[in-house]
Amino acid sequence: MGYSETMAFVFANLLSPVVLCFLLGIVATLLKSDLTIPEPIYAILTIYLLFALGLKGGVELSSVEATLVIKPALATLLLGLITPAMAFLCSRYLGKMSRYDAAALAAHYGSVSVVTFIAAQSFLNVLGISVEGFVSTLVVLLEIPAIIMGLAFARMGELSANLDKFKEAIREVLTGKSILLLVGGLIIGFLAKKSGYAKVEPFFGPPFQGAVALFLLEMGIVASKRFRDIGRSKLFLLLFGTVLPVINGFLGVSLGYFSGLSLGGSVILGTLGASASYIAAPAAVRIAIPEASPGIYLTAALTVTFPFNLLLGIPIYLKFAQWYFHI
Repeated sequence: MGYSETMAFVFANLLSPVVLCFLLGIVATLLKSDLTIPEPIYAILTIYLLFALGLKGGVELSSVEATLVIKPALATLLLGLITPAMAFLCSRYLGKMSRYDAAALAAHYGSVSVVTFIAAQSFLNVLGISVEGFVSTLVVLLEIPAIIMGLAFARMGELSANLDKFKEAIREVLTGKSILLLVGGLIIGFLAKKSGYAKVEPFFGPPFQGAVALFLLEMGIVASKRFRDIGRSKLFLLLFGTVLPVINGFLGVSLGYFSGLSLGGSVILGTLGASASYIAAPAAVRIAIPEASPGIYLTAALTVTFPFNLLLGIPIYLKFAQWYFHI
C-alpha cells in the first residue's frame, strides 16, 4: 500500500462521525462552552455500549467452532502478559517513576479501552473490512490479567501485608460494570443465538453507532479538560503514550496474524494491545494503589493514548496488518 492510500485511510478515519464528535468535544472545551453530556445520560450510554458489545459478540460466538477461537484466545492472553510488563519497565526505568505510578500505568496500558475497540470496528466497517464476530471475547481476556499484573507490580515484596486491598481490587474488577456487562452480554448472546437476538436487534443494532458518537463527544470534553493534569512528566508521558501503543499495536497485529485471525481481526487485536483502559483499571487502581497519582495514569490513558489511537493509531495498525497480509 502506497503513501497516498495510507493517507486516504488516515483521512477516512479523521472524517468519520465518531472521530469528528470527539474533536467537537475538544473544540467545545477550548471555546469554554457549557456543552456537556449529563451524567445520567453518560451512565446510560456506557451501559448500553458495553452490553451491546458483549451481546453481539455472544451471538457471533454461538455460531463459531471452538477450535477457531482457541489460538486467538491464547495469543490474546500472551499479549495481556507482555504489554503490562513493558509498560512497567518503561515507566519505571526510562521514566524514573515510582513503583506505584509505574504499576498503575502497567495496569492501564495492559488493559483495554473498549471505546477504542468500538472505534476500530467502525473504521473497518466503513472500509468494508470484515472482522471475526468473536473478537468481543478477546476484550474480556485482555481486561483482567493486565490489571492483576499491575497490582502485583505495585505490591511486590509486600503482598501479604496488603492482601485485603489486593482482594478488594480484584473483586472490583470482576464485579465492575465493564466486565459484568461484557461477560453478561456474551453469555446472554451465546444462549439466545441469532434467533433470540433478532427480537432486540432494532434496539442494539442501528442505534449503536449513534450512541458511540454521543459517547465520544463527552470523551472529547473530558480528555481536553485533563490535559493540564500531566504536569512535570508531560514530555515523557507524551512519548510513552504514543510510542508504546505503536509497539504494542505491532505486537498485537503480529500475534493476530500468526494465530489465524483475518486482516480485520488482526487490526482489532493490534488496537486492543495498543489501547489503555480508563474505566475498569482506574477503579481497581484507586482501591489497591492509592499511592499512585491519577494525574499520571488517568491523564496519560485518556488524554494522550486515547486521542492518538482514535486519530492516527488505528490506521497505523491497519498498515501493519496489510504488510503482513501482503495487501
